[in-house]
Order: sequence, then structure tokens, then C-alpha cells
Amino acid sequence: MGGRVSFTYDVYLSFRGEDTRYGFTSHLFHALVQRGINSFFDDKDILRNGDETTSSSLVNAIKQSRIPIVVLSKNYAFSSFCLKELTAILGCFEEKDIKNGRLVFPVFYDVYPSDVRN
Repeated sequence: MGGRVSFTYDVYLSFRGEDTRYGFTSHLFHALVQRGINSFFDDKDILRNGDETTSSSLVNAIKQSRIPIVVLSKNYAFSSFCLKELTAILGCFEEKDIKNGRLVFPVFYDVYPSDVRN
């Protein structure tokens, strides 16, 4: 009770594949890995399959990650898959999670924060 939580991943990357997979997000992932930061980067087949097993696997990866990084790009909000993933990310966090060192980092890629807010 009151002890530190153990995580499988340091970082979970949430992103819209068609916007950033082969550019910004893949470079970010490789930079994290090069620095020894254990990061979860989905496989593009997950989007193709999109079944319940895959969804529960992603939710488990989210729960087992200390820091989700959400790359908010132009088409992120137009993907029901991304919105479900973001809902799962935010649903995994409670006030106690912040005390345990869990944070969500938004990255605004080629969009302004006000665009996302509106």
C-alpha cells in the first residue's frame, strides 16, 4: 500500500498512423529506444484487424505504461480508433496515478492547441 507501481512500458505512443507513422512518430519512437526508454509503438496490422482482442491488448499496454504520449495531428480526431484509444488513456488515469508518477503528454503535431480544443 502506498508503494511505487511497476510498469511494463515507460512510454505508450498514441498517434494517427496516416499522419505521423513514417515520420515524426517513428523518429520519436527510435529516439526513445536509443536512449533506453522502453516504448510501446503499435503495429500497423492492429488498425487493419481492429478486433476485441486487439483492443483489449492495447488497453492493457496503456495500463502498463507510465507515460502515454498522444500525438495530436490534423486527422487524429477523425479516427474513431484514435478517439477510443484516447478515451482508454484518459480512463486509466485517476488522481492517485499522478502521485505514482503517471502523466499524459500531448504533442501537437502540425496543429495548434486551439484547433484541438475547438
